[in-house]
Amino acid sequence: MDFDEYRSYDAVGLAKLVADKEVTAAELLDAAKARSAVVNPRINAIVKDIAVNPSEQRDGPFAGVPFLIKDLAQDYASLPTSRGSRALMSTPAKEHATVVQRWLDAGLVIFGKTNTPEFGAKGITEPEAWGPARNPWDLTRTPGGSSGGSAAAVAAGIVPCAGANDGGGSIRIPAGCCGLVGLKPGRGLTPSGPDVGESMHGAAVQGVVSRTVRDTAAMLDVIAGGEPSGPYTPVLPDASFASAVGTDPGRLRIGVRVPSAINPQPHAEAAAAVERTVRALTDLGHHVDELPQAPFDDAALARDFLLTWFVYAAWEVAEVKRLTGAGDDVFERDTLIMAAIGRATSSVDYVEAVHRRHEHTRRLTTFFESYDLLLTPTMATPPAKIGEFDLPPLLQRGSDLLLKTRTAALLRHTGIVDDMVDKNLNWVPYTQLANLTGRPAISLPLHWTADGLPLGVQFVAPLDGETLLLQLAAQLEQAVPWADRVPPI
Repeated sequence: MDFDEYRSYDAVGLAKLVADKEVTAAELLDAAKARSAVVNPRINAIVKDIAVNPSEQRDGPFAGVPFLIKDLAQDYASLPTSRGSRALMSTPAKEHATVVQRWLDAGLVIFGKTNTPEFGAKGITEPEAWGPARNPWDLTRTPGGSSGGSAAAVAAGIVPCAGANDGGGSIRIPAGCCGLVGLKPGRGLTPSGPDVGESMHGAAVQGVVSRTVRDTAAMLDVIAGGEPSGPYTPVLPDASFASAVGTDPGRLRIGVRVPSAINPQPHAEAAAAVERTVRALTDLGHHVDELPQAPFDDAALARDFLLTWFVYAAWEVAEVKRLTGAGDDVFERDTLIMAAIGRATSSVDYVEAVHRRHEHTRRLTTFFESYDLLLTPTMATPPAKIGEFDLPPLLQRGSDLLLKTRTAALLRHTGIVDDMVDKNLNWVPYTQLANLTGRPAISLPLHWTADGLPLGVQFVAPLDGETLLLQLAAQLEQAVPWADRVPPI
C-alpha cells in the first residue's frame, strides 16, 4: 500500500480493509513506518518506538490499525513514560494504563509514543528532553501542546488517529493548530487509571486527535466507561457515540464569543474562523447569537487555572524527585519556576481556587439554560513560532539566580509570573473553561489562514453533551469538508 492510498483512509476505513482481508495489519504498519521514516525526522512527533508483531492475531473494532500513544499519562508496560522530562526517561511503567489497554483490546497496533512538553504543562511541545515537535503545515511553527506530537503525526499522515489527553486544552489546542478534530470528553467519562483515580481533580481526561469525526466518535466508544479503581461510574448514552455521526442535531441555539479578558483583541484570523463558522451554522439552520460578554468570569477562571496548575507542578516535581532521586538539574527552568510559585502558594488559596470552580460551573450552567452550545475560536492567534514563548534572557538570568539561591518564591513578586501568564495563555485563553467545569468540548478544523495555517474553532457543551457535539461536528464536516486537506510536508 503506497502512502497516497494509506492516507486516503481514516482509522475506521483502515479497520474495514483489514476485516475484509483486503490488506493485512503488517502492510498497514509498513505504510505507517515508511511515512514516519520520511517525515518524523522533520517534525519530531514520535520520540519512542515500541516493538510490535503486526502478524499477531487481533480482534476488536480497530483490529490491525496503526496507532500512537502520548508519552504522558498513557503508560505502556515495561517502557518509560517520560512525561517529556529527562528525569523519567529511564523509569519503566509497571503496567498498561487503562486507556492503553482498551486501545490494545480494540485491536490497535501501538508502535510508538509521541512528543509532549515536560509534564504536559504548556500549550506548545518543546521539551528539552526530546526537542521541539513541529507543525506539518509550517515547520517553523508549533503543533500545539501538550498532545503536539500526536497531532503532528496525524496531520503528517503517519497515523489517522493518535492518543491524546487534555488538562487545559491539550487535545483541542493541537487539533486547532494542525487541522484536526479534537474532542475533550466530559469529566469522568474516560479512565485515568489504574494508578490515578482522576488527574488534576478531574480536569484532565483521555481522548484522541483524528482527521474525521467518525474516528473520534468510534474511539470514544472504545475508551469510554468507568473502571473498578475509578471514582465514578459514568452514565453512557443509550446509543453508541459512533451512531451519533450522521444524525440530525436539530436546530441549535449557539452563543458565540471571540474577545476574552486575557486577550481582548484576538488575531483577525481567529475572528475570521468564527465568522466563517457562523455562516456555515446559519446556512444549516442553527440560531447563532453574538454574546456581549463572556458567560463566566474568564479573568478569574484563568487565575484559578494557573494557580492550581502551579501547585500541581510543585507536587509533580516533588513526586518525581521522590521516585527517581533526581535533582533540580534535570528539570526545565520553566518547570522549576512553576513549581516554586506553587510551593509559595498557601493551602488556603489553593483550596479556594479549587472551590471556585463551582462558581464558574454555575455561571456556565446558567448560560446553557438559554443556549445549547458555546462557540469560540480554539486559539486567539495562528499557531505560534517555535521558541516564541522562551523567557527573555534577562528573566532567564534572574530566575536562575533565584532558583539557585532557593529564593524562587520571590518570583511571585516579579514580572516573570505576568510574563508567563501572558505568553502561555494569551494565545489560548478559551480552552481552560471546559476543564475546570468538567464539560465536554470539541475543536474543529473549519478555517485556514491566508498563509495556509489551520486555526480551529471550539464548541463547549453542557454535561453529557458529547453526542450533541459529535452530531454537529459531523454536520459541519459535511458542509465544510476538511479531511482532504494535506499539509505541504
